[in-house]
Amino acid sequence: MEYDGTRYHGSQYQDNATTIQGETEHALYRLTGEETRVSMASRTDAGVHARGQVVGFRTRMALSVRTWVRALNFYLPKDISASVAYEAAIDFDVRRDAIRREYRYCILNRLTASALWRNFCEFVSWPLDIDAMNEACKVLVGEHDFAPFSFVVDGRPTLRQVFGAEVTKKRDLVMFDMSADSFLPHQIRNTVGGLIKVGLGKMKSGSFCELASSGQAGIVGPAAPARGLCLMGVRYVDFPPAQGEIEER
Repeated sequence: MEYDGTRYHGSQYQDNATTIQGETEHALYRLTGEETRVSMASRTDAGVHARGQVVGFRTRMALSVRTWVRALNFYLPKDISASVAYEAAIDFDVRRDAIRREYRYCILNRLTASALWRNFCEFVSWPLDIDAMNEACKVLVGEHDFAPFSFVVDGRPTLRQVFGAEVTKKRDLVMFDMSADSFLPHQIRNTVGGLIKVGLGKMKSGSFCELASSGQAGIVGPAAPARGLCLMGVRYVDFPPAQGEIEER
């Protein structure tokens, strides 16, 4: 599924707020008449978008996967859509079976803000030093204690395996891509906040690395705004099936 998270209070269901999960379950109820609880591969905060969220549910209704996509999109709001469906094994778990989650944070780096991109990028008017930002990114790759990048630790394990962290620039758009087995709350946004400091020359890459290795919770930041963050994809070992095996578009 993909969604524009601008008007939502995150992906996870809340009793008194509009969420991606709540809207998806409501659409499924209108389609099937079943009270269905969906599971989502990666939790996204309020205002965060997704291009490749993976959502799983069980149902007694027998429809082709092509019909599921078309029918679900009929009932979903226009800022949420299903792009492709698969029939999965009964024991498949979209969250627990995921081995990699991939996020991108976008920064519009030019003199003037954009009316069209305002909900999907952070705006930084001063030039960013991409080389310095990538030098700081080196400390992020591998298995590390990422407590410095999250205030919400609460005694939970803070070791994470990061597979890649890189900053690229295409014309006025600066993109930070990060993939890991899983993420701590606000980890990516705090990372971006620190990298922007490095890019603006307000912090040396070496100082960023020292903070990242300090073990002190929440010391890196401040968190960049949610609007620039997008869940790009979720990876599994044996899913989705080989192209054309079960998938129908």
